[in-house]
Amino acid sequence: MDLEKSPAERPAVPAEGCLTVAIRLPVRIVVLVLVVPVRMLWDALVVGGRFLRDTVLRPVGRVLQWVAWAVFVWPWVTLWRYAVVPVGKALAWLGYVSLVVPAVWMYETVLTPVGHAIAWVARGVGAGFAWVLRGLGAGFAWVLRGIGAVLAWVYARVLTPVGRAVAWLLRGLGIGFGAVALGVYRVVAWLVRHLIVVPALWLYEWILAPVGRAIAWAARGLGWLVRMIFTGIGAALYWTLRVLLVLPALALWRWVLVPVGRVLAVVAREVGDALGHAWRVAGHLSLAVGRFLGRLFRWIFVEPVRWVYRSVLTPVGHLVRDTVLRPAAEAARGVGRVTRQALAAARESARQTRADIRRMLFGTPREPERVPLAKDRREPGAAGTRTLGSSTTALTKD
Repeated sequence: MDLEKSPAERPAVPAEGCLTVAIRLPVRIVVLVLVVPVRMLWDALVVGGRFLRDTVLRPVGRVLQWVAWAVFVWPWVTLWRYAVVPVGKALAWLGYVSLVVPAVWMYETVLTPVGHAIAWVARGVGAGFAWVLRGLGAGFAWVLRGIGAVLAWVYARVLTPVGRAVAWLLRGLGIGFGAVALGVYRVVAWLVRHLIVVPALWLYEWILAPVGRAIAWAARGLGWLVRMIFTGIGAALYWTLRVLLVLPALALWRWVLVPVGRVLAVVAREVGDALGHAWRVAGHLSLAVGRFLGRLFRWIFVEPVRWVYRSVLTPVGHLVRDTVLRPAAEAARGVGRVTRQALAAARESARQTRADIRRMLFGTPREPERVPLAKDRREPGAAGTRTLGSSTTALTKD
């Protein structure tokens, strides 16, 4: 097996001319000299911006966020939680006591009996009206049946014979009028054929058709002559414009503009490649310089600060945490726990006081009555079961 590609399968590499090779090296040198300072300045700005973002802008932003929350959000949250919500609950309880409870009492003790009475009266009045309307409907139905019988007799004994006589008369008149109209149509058709159609056909065949053919032949000849004249004029204008404008423009494009464009394309391509190459080389140089400066900064500043933090500040911080902060946190948690328990006891006392005041003012709430189920309403109790020996059934009742 041949692992190498054949010459026909290998990708064609475009051959570079001497102009490309001559332009490439000086252009890359000049561009590298110009791009290296710009790339190093750009990398320095990027590193400075990241350092400024991480060390200044983010902490300042967090501080501003905390200040904004403490100034704008926390007062409104506190006002809502400790002022608006308790006042709203108090108003809701007052509205319930002053509006809902009296309204429920009025509905249960006054409106419900009155509504039941009105419904009973309305049912009685509706039953009376229904009985009256039923009687009136029966009377109207009897009258309509009589009128319908009279109309059926009139239709069968009077209107049907009269209609048949009228239909027979109209049929006879239609046959007569049809025969007269057919005769008139045939006479008029014969006159139109022999007085109009036959003379017009003769005039078309022997006069109009020959004259039209002669006119069409003359028009075709005139059109051919005009077409030949315009064809000659167009050919003359085409060759004149071709010789005076097209051929010079084509020569200018082929022998001047195309070579100049190719040279400019080569220069532009080489400048672009040189810029990319110089930017990458400058990036590597800038990276090396940046690493050197970073290592130097680490040796001079970071390592001493890290040693001070590990060897001095960390033991001091652990000592302060174990001797001061943890006892203070435990004490604060104990105070918070005692405060929460006291607040819970106060809330429970206030709840019990409100319940006692409500019972003194309105009494103990009435328990809802149990609604009997359908089977309880339909079946008798245990004491009144149906048996053959008792008189609870309809057959054995006295």
